Amino acid sequence: MNRLIFSFIILFLATFPQQIFAEDWGKTGHRVIGKVAQEHLTPKTADAVDALLDGMSLAFVSTYADEIRSDSRYDHLAPWHYVNMNKNVRYPEAEKNPKGDIVTAIDYCIEVLKDPKKSKPDKAFHLKLLVHFIGDIHQPMHVGRKADRGGNDIELTWFGKPTNLHRLWDTDLIEHYNMSYTELAAHLPKLTTKEKENCMTTTRLDWAHESQDLANKIYANTPINADLGYVYHYQYFKTVRIRLLEAGLRLAATLNAIFDSANAR
Repeated sequence: MNRLIFSFIILFLATFPQQIFAEDWGKTGHRVIGKVAQEHLTPKTADAVDALLDGMSLAFVSTYADEIRSDSRYDHLAPWHYVNMNKNVRYPEAEKNPKGDIVTAIDYCIEVLKDPKKSKPDKAFHLKLLVHFIGDIHQPMHVGRKADRGGNDIELTWFGKPTNLHRLWDTDLIEHYNMSYTELAAHLPKLTTKEKENCMTTTRLDWAHESQDLANKIYANTPINADLGYVYHYQYFKTVRIRLLEAGLRLAATLNAIFDSANAR
């Protein structure tokens, strides 16, 4: 009987809709962002981060905010992973979720990390969240539209398997490339020093609006029920790589501004 039940569970998991298990940028994407950020921390920031995380890397903790989703104590954090906006409405004018969104979440995490009265466990927790949320805000569909839940309700086929627009951008595009996070991080676009500086001095609203603009283009170029594969991957994987790089650089800039007064902004 136990063997029969086990076989049924395996069959159920194999056939269950993949989007239920979707994660933001996937584990690989978030770890890429963490690794890029780690390489651009100032020595003072690196020491502060190391002390808070007890030696764990930014890549290692980058998936923490997804891992705690199975714990009901953190259900209130669910809206913090995204923000929904209509096509032609910018964040300042958009209707706000009273439970918070990804922009307010990032701001709150920064406030906690800057507060000298907060405990080390509290700061460590919010540092882990911040690493993840800065990654999320750079995933275009995390600044998607409320009507389709950021693309979750737009069904697609990816190399013959069912998926949705949100999962496609969270995970499928990255996993199809079949690189480890260290390999992918080593093969991101190369920027000049000036380009890096320009990237790292942008604001949270800039990040959200960049993702919104990309999301609008993605919506326009990805029909419902489209059967996608190599051509789509060729068209958009460079965009994925650029967003991962930008997220990593901006995460580093944010942490440097928090922990190293010489980089405050």
